[in-house]
Amino acid sequence: MANTDTQTTDGTRRQIRDTGTLLSDALRQVIALIRGEMDLFRAELDQNVKKAGTALGLLVGGVVILLVALNVLAGAAVTAIAEAGLAPGWSALLVGGVLLILALILVKVGQGNLKLASLAPTRTKKNLERDRETVAKEMTNE
Repeated sequence: MANTDTQTTDGTRRQIRDTGTLLSDALRQVIALIRGEMDLFRAELDQNVKKAGTALGLLVGGVVILLVALNVLAGAAVTAIAEAGLAPGWSALLVGGVLLILALILVKVGQGNLKLASLAPTRTKKNLERDRETVAKEMTNE
């Protein structure tokens, strides 16, 4: 960089050019930093989306296998009850009815847990109200 302390007839212009160069370099570096951070953000996001997709696929596969296992177990229960002396039709009706009642209970509990009031961030709301009150007290005590 040129020495800006020397006195020349165009010393002021040289200093302005040097300051402009510094500002331009700083701006380029900030832009490069922001681009680098955005590239890193995109790469991390892509990686996380791929992980989430894999996890979702594994969950779906597990649920499908679980449903098949439950079907086999229900068939085994029907067979066991039928061999114990109840007619096969009544055995199937009994096992199906028990599973239906269990499913309805699970659905009702799940619906209750998904209500908007239960999903609201109550702790955050309380903290914000407490912070607001604290700030209001500090403002009135000044």
